[in-house]
Amino acid sequence: MDDIVRQAIAKWPNVPHCYGWLGLDARGNWYMRDDRVQQAGPFAQHKGSLLKHEKLIDFIQRNYEADATGQWFFQNGPQRVYVELEVAPFVWRVDPDFAVHAHTGQQAQFRAAFVDEPGRLYLQTDVGFGVVHTQDMGLAADAIEQGLWVPQDIHSAALQEQFGFVLSPAALNASRP
Repeated sequence: MDDIVRQAIAKWPNVPHCYGWLGLDARGNWYMRDDRVQQAGPFAQHKGSLLKHEKLIDFIQRNYEADATGQWFFQNGPQRVYVELEVAPFVWRVDPDFAVHAHTGQQAQFRAAFVDEPGRLYLQTDVGFGVVHTQDMGLAADAIEQGLWVPQDIHSAALQEQFGFVLSPAALNASRP
């Protein structure tokens, strides 16, 4: 987390959280979701506006983390902006040597692989859980064929509970009294 963000949290500790305004898709792209887009439906069907400003994206990615309940957020100064996830909290990129790094740029160490019923490949790493980027499936297939990764079958409905993340903090918090 950036030092300026820590200072803002200390200065303004009681800023309300923000839900529904930011989304992360299965390819590691960030989307802003205004009121109109949020009213249209959930993130997977109505993404919003693709963020393209590199410095903003870098700031979001440096300040992206999860709370104790598995809800992922971007710490925007004193405010937590909770993130709607299309598939998982991380999108893994695979290098030709089978090293992996997150959409945030963070390097990770492979621990386990999983494949769900639609055929998406997920990795558990020392950094966390995520889906392999579609453009890197050829490299991932090579790692599997070489026996470096041995995917276990998993049901997509079990992912959130098994790996401790929340796809939609907005929906979760809307259901709370």
